[in-house]
Amino acid sequence: MSSGGGSVASLWTEVNRCGQNGDFTRALKAVNKILHEVKEDVTALHCKIVCLVQNCSFKEALNVMNTYSKHPNLLPRSLLLFFTRMTVSDLLNQLNSQDEYEEERKTNLSAVVAAMSTWEKASPDDLGLSETTYELSYNAACTLIGRGQLTEALNKLQEAEELCRVFFSEDSDITEEDVESELAVIHSQMAYIMQLQGRTEEALQLYNQVIKLKPSDVGLLAVTANNIITINKDQNVFDSKKKVKLTNADGVEYKLAKKQLQAIEFNKALLAMYTNQADQCRKLTSGLQSQNPGHPRPVLIQVAQLCREKQHSKAIELLQRFSDQHPDSASGIKLTMAQLYLTQGHVTKACDILRSIEDFKHKQGMISALVSMYSHEEDIDSAIDVFSQAIQYYQSEQPGSSVHLALVREAADFKLKYGRKKEAISDLEQLWKQNTNDIHTLAQLISAYSLVDQDKAKSLSKHLPSPESMSFNVDVDELENSHGANYVRKKAAKVTGENPPKEQGQGDVKKKKKKKKKGKLPKNYDPTANPDPERWLPMRERTYYRGRKKGKKKEQVGKGTQGATSGAASDLDASKTASSPPTSPRPGSAQASASTSAPAASNVVPPRQQKPATAGPGARKKAPQKKKKGSKSGW
Repeated sequence: MSSGGGSVASLWTEVNRCGQNGDFTRALKAVNKILHEVKEDVTALHCKIVCLVQNCSFKEALNVMNTYSKHPNLLPRSLLLFFTRMTVSDLLNQLNSQDEYEEERKTNLSAVVAAMSTWEKASPDDLGLSETTYELSYNAACTLIGRGQLTEALNKLQEAEELCRVFFSEDSDITEEDVESELAVIHSQMAYIMQLQGRTEEALQLYNQVIKLKPSDVGLLAVTANNIITINKDQNVFDSKKKVKLTNADGVEYKLAKKQLQAIEFNKALLAMYTNQADQCRKLTSGLQSQNPGHPRPVLIQVAQLCREKQHSKAIELLQRFSDQHPDSASGIKLTMAQLYLTQGHVTKACDILRSIEDFKHKQGMISALVSMYSHEEDIDSAIDVFSQAIQYYQSEQPGSSVHLALVREAADFKLKYGRKKEAISDLEQLWKQNTNDIHTLAQLISAYSLVDQDKAKSLSKHLPSPESMSFNVDVDELENSHGANYVRKKAAKVTGENPPKEQGQGDVKKKKKKKKKGKLPKNYDPTANPDPERWLPMRERTYYRGRKKGKKKEQVGKGTQGATSGAASDLDASKTASSPPTSPRPGSAQASASTSAPAASNVVPPRQQKPATAGPGARKKAPQKKKKGSKSGW
């Protein structure tokens, strides 16, 4: 016995040393040896549960707790936080005792209340828990989120952040990184509220800050990564594929609630669809459908995948099968089915599906959609039947309400629009009885009775106001010139200068319209010949263009004085005339004296005394000057 006692004491020493060092695996082995020696040792049981929780062996810890459920007062805080996710708040109410764990029990109790508000949409009674710690403030904010009070929840989270900073500021050993790590869960919840409020950019920034901190809580990382994926949707798929790995960490299934895990799996299936992994998407949705047979979301994801593959008929069959098997949760399924019918152009089938949804059958939006679709198909009788059923429903449920009277008015106007005046009489009578001062409705009623019962129309016409009471002193010119008039008659502009003012009674002089001049045709136009189809193209781009011949115009270039042509150039070349003396002899020479005293031997005229010769057939004509104004020829 003494040896056993000494052995147990040494084992307790080992447990204490391993616990201080954080080596819970070796501590668990020592605790198991103690329980083998002393099976009813409550302290050893307590230590074993703590070691299992610290090692994330939650299932085994739960089994131990269920086995030794006679001592719930000794459960540690971490186990209580886990255990409250598996049970209701009655257990924690039984633990309301005064000891050193009182504050932790209040924290866990507030966590249970927050979970019930968020996941079960329940509103538990106020337990009177004071929010003196940042954990209590955080749980109170989660409760407000479950109730939909997002602004109040965000303010409560800011209070929790301040309390957390104040709490850790008193400890000099805590670094700023430790504080930010502790605040990560608060910041992630703030980002979630911003996401619900539509402030996605701010939410995404906060989420990424939490991811960069790399907190040790795998549940926090999984939820934060999942929310980033929901913001990305079908965009930034590469980032989503990296974030989805954080949701697969070990121990996540023990840190999150069932609905959280379910939402993560749904998003994995959607991400597989967005990344064109059809087989993976079908595999995930099949597993989700087997785990949640009555949930419509796995079926909707499968339908979306089939639609991406252009298999609309299979998608409709899948929706119809689920609707028949689960009629209680078939409202969203039928809406999707109607949408698919509309995309295929089957409007009447879509209307039949919509009218079979009892939850939305008499909603104003549904009535408007049905009437619009039946009108598009020119099925006026079915549209009137929709109005009649809706009016009958509100007549029995909410008679005389604004919705009821609005439907009666719309039905009457619809019948009058399509010439169904006889059918509109009952609706118009009901509206006029509600308000006998409504002259517009009375006029419509008289017009409808004039086709059925003229005596009734005459008797109702007595209720119309007299013409004297309906006449108004209206200035027509002022009315037309008012800002609200659709058409304003323009006044003649004031003329300054030579035009005298018009006399009274003189009408406006109409301006003469300028007649368009017909285009002039070319002189060589032949009306019998077909016009050149390439006449609008430049000459170089026409098929019959052969280019210019080289050297054709070299001889035509004039080399004489300005104004001379190529035709006279050869006549002016003295070298080509054999008997002609030089036209400019050197002074003092014999030839010079002979030329001045005797007539010239030839009839050559000096260049300055020549007249310009007429251009030959090969010379270019001077282009005529373009007119400043004139009509273009059509050819």
